[in-house]
Amino acid sequence: MPAKVNAEDCTGCEACVGCCPTEAIVMEADKATITDECIDCGACVDECPVSAITME
Repeated sequence: MPAKVNAEDCTGCEACVGCCPTEAIVMEADKATITDECIDCGACVDECPVSAITME
């Protein structure tokens, strides 16, 4: 299952963007968005300082 971003919690800090090994996270309207390139590694979940990303 790919990671999912809760847009209400995302602060737009971009911490997740730099840690993604497949560059599957892009910023849209100052919020992180997970693309189809996600390999379900969970690196972004651990990196997010506000816990806005979960694995579903």
